[in-house]
Amino acid sequence: MDARAMNGGRILVPSYSTVNCIYLRAERLEVSIESTSRYTTIYVHAMKRSIPHIPLLSSVCLPCRQRLAQAPALPTLRSITASSGKLAEDNSSSDYTMPSLSNKQSPSLSYKPPPKPHRLCIYATRHNCHITLTRGNRDPLISLSSGNIGFKKAQRGTYDAAYQLGTFVMGRIHNQGLLNPEYPGKGGPIKELEVVLRDFGPGREAVTKILLGAEGKTLRSKISKVMDSTRLKFGGTRSPKPRRLG
Repeated sequence: MDARAMNGGRILVPSYSTVNCIYLRAERLEVSIESTSRYTTIYVHAMKRSIPHIPLLSSVCLPCRQRLAQAPALPTLRSITASSGKLAEDNSSSDYTMPSLSNKQSPSLSYKPPPKPHRLCIYATRHNCHITLTRGNRDPLISLSSGNIGFKKAQRGTYDAAYQLGTFVMGRIHNQGLLNPEYPGKGGPIKELEVVLRDFGPGREAVTKILLGAEGKTLRSKISKVMDSTRLKFGGTRSPKPRRLG
């Protein structure tokens, strides 16, 4: 802002530019704003009498009214500098410092997200069944398949092998105390459980019956979500030809 604007001049500002609505205590200045579709005109006039107070709150927009109600009294401003886009104070004005917000802790910094639930992943293929229990960060706690409990070759893909595997995993969960609220292990006890099913082998129905039966009675109350992560192919490579016997 130059000397012409300080003494009865005007300033043209494009309407798409941002104009901060600030009301300050001045000594001998009167500021008026007119807005059109293309320009915003700011008139600055020298007054014959000083302005003792800030304009009435009824003439101030609601956001500025709230800031004025919360902010302390502003000092008298001696000069306005337009080159730097800031308001400069004279050395003779009162020692006023803006309140620092760095000492106040933001509430978002103290927010802690809730712990992620445990996951029970059941991967049931035609030839085997895999069951994996993971912590909230997806680190495995228990990972077993039908071959780990003694089934060999074609027996690993049967319904009976998957049922015995599910029963063995439930017993392992109880023996390790993962359902105990005072479980001291890493990841904590199982407070919430998500069940993830994949593929449509015999083990899918077998493990589902275990969770709905007597073996999964204590674990069933912890289940919060059941998901299906079966892979779906959109286009891709050609499928192998079906097997024909005889």
